[in-house]
Amino acid sequence: MRFLQVVVGALSLVGPTFAQSSTVDGYVSTESPIAKAGLLANIGPSGSKSSGAKAGIVIASPSATSPNYLFTWVRDSSLVFKVVIDQFTSGADTSLRGLIDFFVTAEANLQQVTNPSGSLTTGGLGEPKFNIDGSAFTGAWGRPQRDGPALRSTSMIAYANWLLDNNNSTFVTNTLWPTIKLDLDYISSNWNQSTFDLWEEVNSSSFFTTAVQHRALREGSALATRIGQTSVVSGYDTQANNLLCFLQSYWNPTGGYITANTGGGRSGRDANTVLTSIHTFDPAAGCDAITFQPCSDKALANLKVYVDSFRSIYGINSGIASNAAVAVGRYPEDSYFGGNPWYLATVAVAEQLYDALAVWASQGSLTVTDTSLPFFKGFLSSVTSGTYASTTSTYTTLTAAIKNFADGFIAVHAKYTPSNGGLSEQYDRNSGTPTSAVDLTWSYAAALTAFTARSNATSTKSWGASGLTVPATCSSGGSGGSGGSGPSVQVTFNVQATTFLGENIYITGSVDALQNWNTGTALKLDPANYPTWSITLTLPASTNVQYKYIRKVDGSSSVTWESDPNNSINTPASGSTTINDSWR
Repeated sequence: MRFLQVVVGALSLVGPTFAQSSTVDGYVSTESPIAKAGLLANIGPSGSKSSGAKAGIVIASPSATSPNYLFTWVRDSSLVFKVVIDQFTSGADTSLRGLIDFFVTAEANLQQVTNPSGSLTTGGLGEPKFNIDGSAFTGAWGRPQRDGPALRSTSMIAYANWLLDNNNSTFVTNTLWPTIKLDLDYISSNWNQSTFDLWEEVNSSSFFTTAVQHRALREGSALATRIGQTSVVSGYDTQANNLLCFLQSYWNPTGGYITANTGGGRSGRDANTVLTSIHTFDPAAGCDAITFQPCSDKALANLKVYVDSFRSIYGINSGIASNAAVAVGRYPEDSYFGGNPWYLATVAVAEQLYDALAVWASQGSLTVTDTSLPFFKGFLSSVTSGTYASTTSTYTTLTAAIKNFADGFIAVHAKYTPSNGGLSEQYDRNSGTPTSAVDLTWSYAAALTAFTARSNATSTKSWGASGLTVPATCSSGGSGGSGGSGPSVQVTFNVQATTFLGENIYITGSVDALQNWNTGTALKLDPANYPTWSITLTLPASTNVQYKYIRKVDGSSSVTWESDPNNSINTPASGSTTINDSWR
């Protein structure tokens, strides 16, 4: 391990204006096998740190206390096995097939386990985590979490397509498809219901969840067509279009960033958004902005706002230039374990930039728009909006600087990686010392995908993002949505809330009539009977509707949400009803 110590020491001296590629090359070369070994050690039945885990079960971390992560999360497991499956299907490691088949069996079994979120047919697929022996975890938790089925189906679809390419349709049709279909059907029916976010803290709608659900339905539709299961295609396509429509509502044009969650009372600047770009990357889609591809103007503008939000709050970022890489965490308001940088968030920034560089190189140009201009000005202050061919000095200057910037995040990652290469969940905001759960499987997976992106070895297969357009008419669709022109009822909302002069109460929520959680178009309540604020709305009948009240001050773009969880009502089948609430 002496080599790694030398590399890390060298990286700590690298300034913002110096090329970092040679030292980063050394770190990537050394850390890659360590990360892969760390990942495999946490997978049952034979992983060296996964004692007690059934075959194919991924433990989040071997840490059993402070914090106890000795569980298996559907989200983490699926992201980890997407890495394993990609390594196998690309030919990088052909020894992994047996482990993949264990995963397929383990996840199919978990789908059948009745748990606090429900049974297979009553919402159980939204359960976020299980015990490592495959039994239900019955303690209190943030549930449901609806990204798991999407990520699980995406990983299995990648395996299914490889099997079809290699003339093994029977296993796909008989074994994989039934598991995949259960997840896709769950997404199709529940995508517009509230969900706990990526970090299991906010119950609202989540940009990451919406985006990975959209990808899953697109890929699922294509796989269904390929194996002749055409009866589901129309339904998946319809809901994918609705998801794509809803995805646009997360963009905050005033702030120039993606709002990660529709609730929670935070700024919305969140690693959720960067992780979304890399986990829905489609090289064939170019710099498409409606799917927030890594090189799209919205994703790049968002990246700058997200990264900059950590520059002044972490001690270890002190004195670093405003256009250089820094340590980043989940979101600036984070307080979990003291609110520190995360290893997986740090390399995710690098991965988005490497993905962007790959697309620009492939298409032979890059485009600067008014939206992405602040991002690019950090690397060339004189740049203006326009398209720059790869033969221009502007292109060369920008891409070289952005490559160095991306390498800078790997250098930060390296600087705070201990000499044995082990990756915890977090590193301390002031000292850089690893903290929280040790040997986090997701940290290892994130390092591997970032290193792969840096080497430009990411799969070039498309998941269907290319050429999509946002539908002219959008629907909340599915269970709990407004669904277009169905029966409706009148609902009067009354809320007791004291305010100061110029402050008003608004409402927004999970259906079209409540503006689909869009704070910019939230509906203002009438204070005629102050301190009771009121509004009467037409809502879809016989529907579960999630909603929240927010405070907005005249002339200000800031929003104050009432506390979690969301309010929820089941609208009647006909007639009208009145809801009486108090501001929380």
